[in-house]
Amino acid sequence: MAQTAVLQQAAPAAPGRYAALDGLRGATLLSMMLYHGAWDLVYLFGVDWPWYRGVWGFVWQQSICWTFIALSGFCWALGKHPLRRGLITLGGGAAVSLATAVFMPAQAVRFGVLTLLGSCMLLMIPLEKLLKRLWPPAGLGGSLLLFCVTYRLGGGALTLGPWRWLRLPQALYRGPVAAFLGFTPVDFSSSDYFPLFPWLFLFAAGYFLFRLLEGKLTLLYSLKSPRALNALGRWSLWAYLLHQPVLYLLLSLCFG
Repeated sequence: MAQTAVLQQAAPAAPGRYAALDGLRGATLLSMMLYHGAWDLVYLFGVDWPWYRGVWGFVWQQSICWTFIALSGFCWALGKHPLRRGLITLGGGAAVSLATAVFMPAQAVRFGVLTLLGSCMLLMIPLEKLLKRLWPPAGLGGSLLLFCVTYRLGGGALTLGPWRWLRLPQALYRGPVAAFLGFTPVDFSSSDYFPLFPWLFLFAAGYFLFRLLEGKLTLLYSLKSPRALNALGRWSLWAYLLHQPVLYLLLSLCFG
């Protein structure tokens, strides 16, 4: 894994943090937890919700991941120790992959969202020297365009909306490295799959949005959000790692 809804009065965020960003991150995580709870009910406990498998379920899922990934890119320049943060996030992704491979092999996570975010954070360290030279509006527009063009990369082509304008050779779609990059092999499966492309471009769009608004961020200090969402946003990695086992335990007690 979301919205800026109505910001309410609450306790101030931790010193040096933007309460609005913590609140938005917390709202996105809450939406993700609800989505994953619904996923568990449908795919693990046999609840029949056709809408969840349809367009509305897809829109819900995409609203979460788009917001979360773009927000992570926006916040990248605000944090300290990018190497450490990237490695910790990448390690969290590895832990999720290992745990699901052992305990839920049929639903194993390979190249999930934490692996993506950790990879983006680490890649931004060398890339920032180049990206800082770009005019922010051009960088934002270019990143969004590349995101759209590569959005269906796993399907074997570069596209723009309904138009498929370049079919790619099938030789690219082989092996785990191809799956990580976004050239999804036919036999690849993952219950949570976020390859580097197209999602790196959405992360970069968040970064350029930060650059575009960099001189106007003081307003975010004065915005408030609910205490619970602030806390959830500040501890987002732990919330992500722990929410699914807790959800599964609770649902097992109710439906097992």
